[in-house]
Amino acid sequence: MPTYAQSDKELLEALNRNPSLRQRIEQIVAIVEDAGGELSRADAAERRMIEELQRLGQESLQAWAQRQVEQTTRATLESGEARRAGKKLCWHSTFGLIEVQEVLCRQGTRLRRSFSVSAQVSHRCCSQPLQRVVTDLGADVSFQQAAEKVWEHYRVRLPVETIRQIVEGHAQAILEAHEVQAAWPTEPGAPWLVAEIDGGMVPIMTPDPAQPDQRCGKQLGWKEAKLCLVHPLGSATPCYGGTLQGGVDGLGRELFDCARAAGFGTQTHVHAVGDGAPWIVDQVDQHFGQQGRFLVDFYHACEYLGAAAKSADADPSAWLERQKHRLKTNQLDAVLTDLHAHLEPETVDESEAPVRAALRYFTNRRQHFDYQGALQQGLPIGSGEIESAHRYVVQQRLKRPGAWWRLEQAEAMLALRL
Repeated sequence: MPTYAQSDKELLEALNRNPSLRQRIEQIVAIVEDAGGELSRADAAERRMIEELQRLGQESLQAWAQRQVEQTTRATLESGEARRAGKKLCWHSTFGLIEVQEVLCRQGTRLRRSFSVSAQVSHRCCSQPLQRVVTDLGADVSFQQAAEKVWEHYRVRLPVETIRQIVEGHAQAILEAHEVQAAWPTEPGAPWLVAEIDGGMVPIMTPDPAQPDQRCGKQLGWKEAKLCLVHPLGSATPCYGGTLQGGVDGLGRELFDCARAAGFGTQTHVHAVGDGAPWIVDQVDQHFGQQGRFLVDFYHACEYLGAAAKSADADPSAWLERQKHRLKTNQLDAVLTDLHAHLEPETVDESEAPVRAALRYFTNRRQHFDYQGALQQGLPIGSGEIESAHRYVVQQRLKRPGAWWRLEQAEAMLALRL
């Protein structure tokens, strides 16, 4: 890119050819030198500078666009194409609205918009930098709030529908571009990886295809968003994966892809923690084999013991603490024996039999309670990390009050959030 560093004269001549830019530069210099003596406070100086830089950016882009229109029009006319009347062209940028009068030229039976083609803009479109801003905001807050924030920080006013189209368009592109690694690694990899898996519900709206108005006949329901994270032991930077439509197999592929990204290798041990759902255990076994081991989330297991404690002992708190200690020291048989001693009669309904539920839960998963071994190796015994991730990755955007999503839109937005 050419510069005017070698000649102050050339720079001054360039500014004289662009009087609006010269005026803006003079305003910025006045702020720097505090010519009016009114900018003693840093905040006031910063606000003034932001305003002037915003105007400088808008006026510079406007001048650039006008210069490009003149050049492309001149080149088109020199090629022999017939000139037609001009047509207004405007687009949104991070500095504001840019407007030019574009000359249309006829090439045979076709009308050409030379500037639009060369600049790669269309009428009332948004520039790529602005789309990046919109997408970043729309990924975190509602489309209405994103429109308000774009106006607050960039003084660009966009319709909420435009915000939605931009955000969902980029979300869909990210989803379609996502490819998972399926190949088994050849390098040794990290010694230990921690993996956590969980599911959470997302509000889904299914329209009635027979209704011309999609607001009529719609069905509201919930769909589980399955989420996973993997990171090396001791790291605070996890790799995330998730799916709404992929099912348990899709989440398993995401889990393996996250493990590869986190450093899974031929010598890596994967320590997976979850709530004990059979599908989680199956996916860990399927994708990691002998290199993976699953541990039931300690705090989830304690929920079953906490419910049983009220029926098992006159002092539920003391009984619960005793069972927790037994679990952490791998005395599962003692826990099962104590539960057997307080088992409800078979005549008691399942909803009123917490001891029976706890006994069944621990018996069906007895090979996944090696808390003592995990603690000795410095491995986590709880899955609080993935539960927190559900709140700030999934629920913060997809489970906002009053929000309902089509399934395919929710899947794309989940990909954007990840």
